[in-house]
Amino acid sequence: MKRSAETMGAAQSRDSASQPGVASEPEDDFFPFPLEILEEIFLNLPPIQVVHICRLVCHRWKEVSDSESLWRERCRRERYRLRDASKMPDDWRLFYFLCKKRRNLLKNPSGEHKMKNWQIIERGGDNWRIEGLMVPHPNEAVQNNFVTSYQMCKKSQLIDLAAEGYSPLFMDHFQPDIRISDWYAPRYDCGSEYEIHVELLTQKKKPVKTFAPETVSFEQWNDQKWNQMTHAFQNYGPGVRYVRFTHGGKDTQFWAGWYGIRVTDSCVEVCPAVDT
Repeated sequence: MKRSAETMGAAQSRDSASQPGVASEPEDDFFPFPLEILEEIFLNLPPIQVVHICRLVCHRWKEVSDSESLWRERCRRERYRLRDASKMPDDWRLFYFLCKKRRNLLKNPSGEHKMKNWQIIERGGDNWRIEGLMVPHPNEAVQNNFVTSYQMCKKSQLIDLAAEGYSPLFMDHFQPDIRISDWYAPRYDCGSEYEIHVELLTQKKKPVKTFAPETVSFEQWNDQKWNQMTHAFQNYGPGVRYVRFTHGGKDTQFWAGWYGIRVTDSCVEVCPAVDT
């Protein structure tokens, strides 16, 4: 799909610039071809190279590198789609890079590696345990879950955003959405409780924003289906450097063993606002 020089926000054409008495910019001769060709070349280069190298070459290259059409087309080719087509991003380049970097920042979210990466906050009753699923999870890749006991069990992870590639300058300037998700389910034959507490923290680990919904309770003889808890932190202000994710629960009948709430497939993502 061709994009005209006008669409790309190009500078004055070489024809007009080459007329007598009209001074031409030396940089205009650096790549004397239609801008759609230059854009196509940029689309086949690594995106970081386009931002950090190509856009610094000259004014024309910068305009192509910064153009909406370039990043919108790159999103289309790499299949980064909007969940709601009626909500367009204000910055397609930012949307692209957030989509490209988007991943689960929690390690070992479903117990594939036992309790690795999790800090045990409370280990009541018979402590935590990892088991296979009692009922299938909506995500077929999930095959295990963490199980709580007859007194409160809680575990936590602290996510260092800078270590994950989200610099302080980026977080303060763009304040991208931080989306959390957690799956939990009771046993059908035992009552249980589920809790979650997620904080956005400063460099000194001081809370900026907190998500702490009321405890979810289940009666005995329930349908033991999986439930999802979700939340998106938005417009949280500058200073966010860490995310602390804590969850857990217990059974309510004090049975020895592991009859409490089950949790798995937990997730913390930094993502575009239009995609939450």
